[in-house]
Amino acid sequence: MSKKIVNSPDAPPAVGPYSHSVMAGNIQFISGQLGIEPTTGKLKETVEEQAEQALINLGAVLKAADMDYSNVVKTTVYLHEMSDFPSVNKIYEKYFPENPPARACVAVKTLPLNGLYEVDAIAVK
Repeated sequence: MSKKIVNSPDAPPAVGPYSHSVMAGNIQFISGQLGIEPTTGKLKETVEEQAEQALINLGAVLKAADMDYSNVVKTTVYLHEMSDFPSVNKIYEKYFPENPPARACVAVKTLPLNGLYEVDAIAVK
């Protein structure tokens, strides 16, 4: 099995010592994407804006591996507040309108940079 690092110039740089994603054969393991605007390096303000941006960033990492949202088989969503579940679901659904991937969603005490939303994914080519 081959292992290849895949980073995207269109996603914000990692906030730690990790890659945007790793291809292991035909499977892409995508690191958590926050709602950071790539051109400014700043987190968006609201949880809805962060969710939208994080999913855009996820798309950029998928594209770097010649994939898109339809290749995603599993995501994990991390929320600062579980009360945000309904509003971020509406945004998430825009990116996975049909045959959505398996998903877990958990509330966490703190996210990197004090983010409100983060998503990681596994995609298959």
